[in-house]
Amino acid sequence: MEEASSQLPADPISAVGVIASLNKAPDGYYAVAQTTDGFDADLWKDGLFKSKVKRYLCFARKTGADAVVVDLKLLDTKDALPEGFTPVEETLDTKETATRKRRLCMKISPCAAAVTAVYDIQIVAKSKYNLVNYTCIGEMNSMGIWCRMGDVPQHRASQETSSEAKRDAPDNTASWRSTTRPDHEPPSGGHYTMTALDDVPFAIAEKFHENPKEFHYNFTTERSVAV
Repeated sequence: MEEASSQLPADPISAVGVIASLNKAPDGYYAVAQTTDGFDADLWKDGLFKSKVKRYLCFARKTGADAVVVDLKLLDTKDALPEGFTPVEETLDTKETATRKRRLCMKISPCAAAVTAVYDIQIVAKSKYNLVNYTCIGEMNSMGIWCRMGDVPQHRASQETSSEAKRDAPDNTASWRSTTRPDHEPPSGGHYTMTALDDVPFAIAEKFHENPKEFHYNFTTERSVAV
């Protein structure tokens, strides 16, 4: 077993392609020139005859990309294309046929809708190694193509934000209680027991309005009886 890297790349892969020349990879693309055990990672070469035709897998990562590659498949040329997948049909540098016998197909999704995405691609000699944390999507030219998946950063951030919002949400119980009914606090020097008169509004009769100082009643008797 071989472990390519325990560290997940910072950004997922945003595009996958095939090139005919290692010197002509588009800007921002990384070409997979060798297998994990150091052999030529040419996807086209014939085992019996030396061919001038070369094909190398390449991919790009872009910080803040609008879309990411969420799945890769290797299919026979006669297989039906799965829904949502796009085949890599031409080389990015020469516009020639990308692969033979098998087709490399990718599925792209907007970052906002993606939960997981492809973060890395490695090519492994068929009988040599298996990669830890990687999944083999199939074989081409007697070599295995392995992908590593991971959570999309925006999805992780939204989950963390949601959890923090729930933790930071204020408890509305106290404010609701204070708006519906006042709290009764005992007067200083003793305890206080609620009576049936509490929370009942009282109004002074109109005949006492002319000289309000002549009338004062504080319900002391009722409260003493209740205690």
